Amino acid sequence: MKNNKSERMKKMEENTEDVVMEELEKIEVEEDNGIKTGEEENGASKIEEMNKKGNDVTLTRELADTTDRLKRVMADYENYKKRNEKEREQLYNSLLGDIVSSMLPVIDNLEKAVEVKTEDEGYKQGIELLLKQFLDVLASFGVEAIKSVGELFDPELHEAVSSVQDEALGEKIIKEEFRKGYKIGSKIIRHAMVVVAN
Repeated sequence: MKNNKSERMKKMEENTEDVVMEELEKIEVEEDNGIKTGEEENGASKIEEMNKKGNDVTLTRELADTTDRLKRVMADYENYKKRNEKEREQLYNSLLGDIVSSMLPVIDNLEKAVEVKTEDEGYKQGIELLLKQFLDVLASFGVEAIKSVGELFDPELHEAVSSVQDEALGEKIIKEEFRKGYKIGSKIIRHAMVVVAN
């Protein structure tokens, strides 16, 4: 009886192995011929769809990241241009201010020469024209005189050398100017020396 059972078991194992081998051969032949069963097609198409969706999501993220980086780079570049322009303007005004500052004593002396009384009117007119030409050149570079007499004292623009009591003028009104002040835009080249009332 034991022999019969063992023989039957062997036959079943052999039959099972034969069936499995036949099935494997069928699958290999189908794969070689490019034939897919319905389940395999459904599985493959699902995998392809998932891959496409995954690629779409990945591409969308990459596009969003790239767009964000591009916007940041563009904003940085715009800020760089503005900062560079501002620095260039400040440097220009600083250099121009240094040059004009060295010329101001000459202008002061020409103004004093115009105020001096002389009998030679041609000489006086020559000095006046020279002074006017100097001031026109300065104005063409954006240099302007700081207004003083009759204005309210501003410590950023004016330098007070003395103060006087004058009932005709209000408090902190400039009565007299000793030396003209000049500026380029908001940069002060030289403060105006003034006398302040009250």
